[in-house]
Amino acid sequence: MNARALAERVCRTLRAAGHQAYFVGGCVRDILLEREPADYDVSTDATPDRVQQLFPHSLAVGAKFGVVIVTEESGAESSAQVEVATFRSDVGYSDGRHPDEVVYTDSPQEDLKRRDFTINALLLDPETKEILDFVGGRDDLRAGIIRAIGRADDRFREDKLRMVRAVRFAARFRYAIEAATFSAIVKSAPAIHEVSAERLRDELTKLLTEGAARRGFELLDETRLLPELLPEIARMKGVEQPPQFHPEGDVWTHTLMMLDGLPARSTPTLAWGVLLHDVGKPPTFTPPSGPNGRIRFDQHVEVGTRMAEEICRRLRFSNDDTAQIASLVANHLRFKDVPQMKPSTLKRFVRLDRFDEHLELHRLDCSSSHRNLDNYGFVRRFLAETPPEQVRPPRLLTGDDLISLGYAPGPPFHAILEAVEEAQLNGKVTTREAALRLVQEMFKPARHLK
Repeated sequence: MNARALAERVCRTLRAAGHQAYFVGGCVRDILLEREPADYDVSTDATPDRVQQLFPHSLAVGAKFGVVIVTEESGAESSAQVEVATFRSDVGYSDGRHPDEVVYTDSPQEDLKRRDFTINALLLDPETKEILDFVGGRDDLRAGIIRAIGRADDRFREDKLRMVRAVRFAARFRYAIEAATFSAIVKSAPAIHEVSAERLRDELTKLLTEGAARRGFELLDETRLLPELLPEIARMKGVEQPPQFHPEGDVWTHTLMMLDGLPARSTPTLAWGVLLHDVGKPPTFTPPSGPNGRIRFDQHVEVGTRMAEEICRRLRFSNDDTAQIASLVANHLRFKDVPQMKPSTLKRFVRLDRFDEHLELHRLDCSSSHRNLDNYGFVRRFLAETPPEQVRPPRLLTGDDLISLGYAPGPPFHAILEAVEEAQLNGKVTTREAALRLVQEMFKPARHLK
């Protein structure tokens, strides 16, 4: 059963038991926009306890806030699920996210007042297809407007993350942010620091990967959220670059152009790698010196890699994602050298973890600056023409082989095995016997290695 079918069944069951039940929120918005909803939410006057009685396999993950997750069947991890929320009004938001007190109500109108934006506060009767709109959401959908429900200041005081969500929805749907809502974001932007790093990371990642990353970051800048969230990116503005390599303009413009090329559903690590690849340029900017001098960014890769790691730690990325994002920053300039690389160096380069992300970042980098894709094409041809077993050949020797030759285990083992692999990748040795001869020719007798 898919999510929509499950949501329809949930509504039928609730109504058969004498309750109100509607599709609500983003799924209604997407249905009206003729988009496929990512998930389905149901709003009802049934209390969480009553929902759990009617759906024994439900999960009370947010029951104290009136939310129950109804799953298709017990124990099915990949089964469809629907979030069922009880009509409620919220009292106080001391922590800037959760209500201090939840008061259940039988009024859908009262329930919708607590939601964020008008386009996300529509109800749909799945049986009659009737739309219930108490906040003007349909008009704002038609007009292409992101508008906070009621007083924008109140909505953002309740949950500061809504400011970033307003930007994301405006970028994603190519909508404008209504004037009062926009002004409230500008005024409240410094309060975004009250939101947890994990929630900010997830919201920014959505903004980067929904196909409208450039517009999203332009809006973060316009609403003054950018210097609060990512001051390192805000500092890219006005940092000039050598026109012979970057005719497009400053570092900010270059980064925006790369974000513009990011397709929807890009991997989060690629998206963040694109955003951060030149983060080391502002602090390493050196103006031209002398009549033939040019702008320089000495050590910007090394500085940028450290900065990217710090940003990832600040936003609580996983160690794996942090390593990949830092690797994308650390290696993005290496493509300029690929035609001159030794075979062994090139093969090790393309063996980088998730190399497809490195290659795509390079393509975007070139397309957003000098537009020379020769090295991109060089690597693509190399990957197409080189058998995988030549890029990752099986090891010819092991430590046991070295011991059998009389070498004592220790630090020299690594150097010996690396020398064998180097020769193998360069095509100088192809057999175990040739590798053994190479070791005996290149390295001193075992007694000198102990």
